[in-house]
Amino acid sequence: MGLLRFIVIGAAVAAGVKYATKKRPDGKSFVDDLSEKAPEWIDKAKKYGDQFKDQYAPEKQTSTDFE
Repeated sequence: MGLLRFIVIGAAVAAGVKYATKKRPDGKSFVDDLSEKAPEWIDKAKKYGDQFKDQYAPEKQTSTDFE
């Protein structure tokens, strides 16, 4: 039963890789699209992360706050 499961999972992974790397008529693949858009998504994620930190991070206390 375990061998059959590994065969099915392996076939699914192979089909997914084949689909992701298959070239469309315009000469680009799904992986090419992801690699082109990744920097934009990283910048958006960083902006969101900074906004989240600013909103929920506690304010830092300095030594003058205690006097």
